Amino acid sequence: MRVAVAQMNVVLGDLAGNAHRIADAAKRACAQGADLLLTPELSLCGYPPEDLLLRPDFYRSVDLALVALTQDTVDLDIAIVVGHPEQAGDLYYNAASVLYQGKRLCTYRKQHLPQYEVFDELRYFTAGGETVVFDHAGTRFGLAICEDIWFAAPAQAAKAAGAEVLLVLNASPYHLDKTVDRQSVLAQRVAETGLSIVYCNLVGGQDELVFDGASCLLAADGETVLQLPQFAEDMATADLSDAGDWHTQAALTPLTELNAQIYNAMVLGVRDYFAKNGFAGAYLGLSGGIDSALTLCVAVDALGADRVRPIIMPSPYTAQMSIDDSWALCANLGVKGELVDIQPAMQTYENLLAPYFVGMAPDTTEENLQARIRGNLLMALSNKSGWLVLTTGNKSEMAVGYCTLYGDMAGGFAVLKDLLKTKVYDVSRWVNRAGEVIPWRIIERPPSAELRPDQTDQDSLPPYEVLDAIVTAYMEQDQSPREIIAQGYREADVRRVVRLLRISEYKRRQSPVGIRLTRRGFGKDWRYPITNRYADEW
Repeated sequence: MRVAVAQMNVVLGDLAGNAHRIADAAKRACAQGADLLLTPELSLCGYPPEDLLLRPDFYRSVDLALVALTQDTVDLDIAIVVGHPEQAGDLYYNAASVLYQGKRLCTYRKQHLPQYEVFDELRYFTAGGETVVFDHAGTRFGLAICEDIWFAAPAQAAKAAGAEVLLVLNASPYHLDKTVDRQSVLAQRVAETGLSIVYCNLVGGQDELVFDGASCLLAADGETVLQLPQFAEDMATADLSDAGDWHTQAALTPLTELNAQIYNAMVLGVRDYFAKNGFAGAYLGLSGGIDSALTLCVAVDALGADRVRPIIMPSPYTAQMSIDDSWALCANLGVKGELVDIQPAMQTYENLLAPYFVGMAPDTTEENLQARIRGNLLMALSNKSGWLVLTTGNKSEMAVGYCTLYGDMAGGFAVLKDLLKTKVYDVSRWVNRAGEVIPWRIIERPPSAELRPDQTDQDSLPPYEVLDAIVTAYMEQDQSPREIIAQGYREADVRRVVRLLRISEYKRRQSPVGIRLTRRGFGKDWRYPITNRYADEW
């Protein structure tokens, strides 16, 4: 028998469109001689539907789409495993149904509902409790959904019920090293049960989440038979012989290096956010610094050079090399930039505010005005054109509030929001792996917001290597300041970073949504109170 695995990029809430995508995949798989098609978790509606799952009409619409899909594939000699939310009386489930020639053969309900990181399934669903095994084309298949595979019991129960192959539907979002973790868990389940496992993962961007695909098939002896690519839609087939051996003509797609994964995740996240929300193009402020340079590279690869417009907005403190490097980057990427001198606007603001600032020395107020002038210009261009502004700040800056509300934080989507400054440099060097794209001077010069003469970031912050290590320990790993200091970091640096992180929560609440790349980003998996007098353990 032949199994087809379709890692699909569906659009959340587009029930008719997703049903059509699944039907089209089934027709292509059937034409390739497949007996069964496996699709991702909640493939009919997209993942995660969030509070759409609180609407009774949403379930009614899903049911209608499932009926339409069943009817649309009635003439196909292929079983289709489709993920969908299900209402049963007063209970709601994360479910998977097997459709075959106009009938629903069976429905499995997810048993382990994740409630950590970005997951919130206990808010919406009831855990299922029944093992489902079905026969098709001479093979007995068991079913599992995503989190189920991280526990031994569902796979073992399927084995005990006579399953020979376990089909696993997934919507597992990407973060650093997540793909390796998944494959380790799959190998463990295979070793425990002796089952072959067919693992189909969602691919695509959904708000802050990026799903990386990397679907696979592990034979009962642990051999990887299928390995689909990361960050791209794909479908592949594999044959199971009567002797229980798997064979395929599809090439194994190796996982890419970590910097490539990060970059490809950002490209996919930007491309899908624009495509699925109907934005025609992007503006961004191009400063001559590393963050805006990497953001521009991602945007051009995601949207095309003709759909990205960088705006260079020098002030009296902007170095000429920053302007020169910005133009060089635009030329390297084949993108048309614009230069708007903000000095006249700065003078106007100074004149307007002068009566109110009498006797007061210049400080961050004037520095922030520069950022806000730039933000206003970008938002005006966005409003007039309908194009979206991409913000360029990174995770390190977001952590400690080294950013300006209504200034460089203005915009609709934050590409680098979950990328630490040190990783920004690593990925930028990867971009230049085959030759200069980002001018090397941008990568090599000390980082500076150029808000006053001879200013650098390290005037206000510890070195980024230290800052990022402290942020990672405190924010991503929940270590106490005392534990961080015990690792050898200066107490003064730890106190400074933790204080800045704590007092910047109000800023982060007003930041644009951005791509999640780590196990914990400043998004739906970071829920700290703004008003908070908890004293950390020192």
